[in-house]
Amino acid sequence: VQLAESGGGLVQAGGSLRLSCAHSGYTFSSYSMGWFRQAPGKEREFVAAINWNGGNSDYATSAKGRFAISRDNAKNMVYLQMNSLKPEDTATYYCAASSYTIVVNTTDLYDYWGQGTQVTVSS
Repeated sequence: VQLAESGGGLVQAGGSLRLSCAHSGYTFSSYSMGWFRQAPGKEREFVAAINWNGGNSDYATSAKGRFAISRDNAKNMVYLQMNSLKPEDTATYYCAASSYTIVVNTTDLYDYWGQGTQVTVSS
């Protein structure tokens, strides 16, 4: 399985970004998907996750009401729409795939990781 994130960049506080993650190498619908982030000097933290068919999702408290995760199994893609961005959202964002088909929100339950995409929010 290979994962490739895109869509990061520099945005002003209050702005929006849409991250994309392309999945290849195995049946995409066999995996639940998640987004995590890691800021310099901090541990990687959960942001959002979605189950195999998109029918269930979970968000970190910091992401609720501002971020939305979605997936398109026909295109082997998962997305993270981020609105009302804040400087504290600045981090490298990682896409991950879990062989658990239910929603999972801890790093140790994910099997595959992308290389990450940088998101920088200026104040």
